[in-house]
Amino acid sequence: MIDPLAEVVTLLQPSASFSKVVSAAGRWRVRRSEAGRPFYCVVLDGCSRLTVDGGEPVVLEAGDFVLIPAVHDFMMSSLEPPAPGYVDTAPIPLPDGEFRHGVLDAPADVRLLVGHCVFGSPDAALLVSLLPRIVHVRGERRLATLVQLVGEETRARRPAREVILARLLEVLLIEALRATTGPAASPGLLRGLADPRLAVAIRRLHENPTHPWTVVELAKEAALSRSAFFDRFRRAVGVAPMEYLLAWRMALAKPLLRRNGGTIAEVAERVGYSSASTFSVAFTRHVGQPPARYAREGMEA
Repeated sequence: MIDPLAEVVTLLQPSASFSKVVSAAGRWRVRRSEAGRPFYCVVLDGCSRLTVDGGEPVVLEAGDFVLIPAVHDFMMSSLEPPAPGYVDTAPIPLPDGEFRHGVLDAPADVRLLVGHCVFGSPDAALLVSLLPRIVHVRGERRLATLVQLVGEETRARRPAREVILARLLEVLLIEALRATTGPAASPGLLRGLADPRLAVAIRRLHENPTHPWTVVELAKEAALSRSAFFDRFRRAVGVAPMEYLLAWRMALAKPLLRRNGGTIAEVAERVGYSSASTFSVAFTRHVGQPPARYAREGMEA
């Protein structure tokens, strides 16, 4: 059986770019502005407060894992906010390789492993849009162990380091995402898969993306009326069923074009289009350039 979540993570092509251990004591605060990079954090000891993109603060406790697939602005701080007039400062490197925020000559109140990863997919923005805005997992030792292994591999210079990191991050991402699959998840693939009726239709789409699906057919797969299925799918996944199918077909087509996997007509057939012209129109509208140019630019890059 095709696993849509595993397919999305595999297509994302995660790889490690940075990680470090950060400790803090006293009252402290750090703010960062990022360009939509994936950010993760595991709380090794203690507690802290996290605010992402202006949302409600989240209290993090020891053993918690946080994944933000596309972070722009975030703030981390002590549970008690710094006094008025506090000026954010850069972390101070310690002799043991950690970085310290707040008071230097005091035992750490919190220790964190934080890091960034990179999604190598040319369609990462689309795939990330199918994931929750923030993944917060509590009480999952498997995740903490995986993140620790990622940190160790990032700092080491052992043979096959990049291969190991890629595999660890792929497992880490799947573990984090499936730990948060449920009706409380924000609209996206995870919430759709948490609905038993919708999950059947989503899996059918992924098992056979070349089939000329209609909303009526998908509704039958989900054992729902057409209108009930359409509304339920759009509320759960965040897009209409045919929009999701189009986006998934384009996500599959992009790596085929970039790898020179055949002619435009062959790629079109492999992702569910009866002719190269129909595929080219859909691809151009969705991506903003014809498939031939997209393939050519990929080979020249």
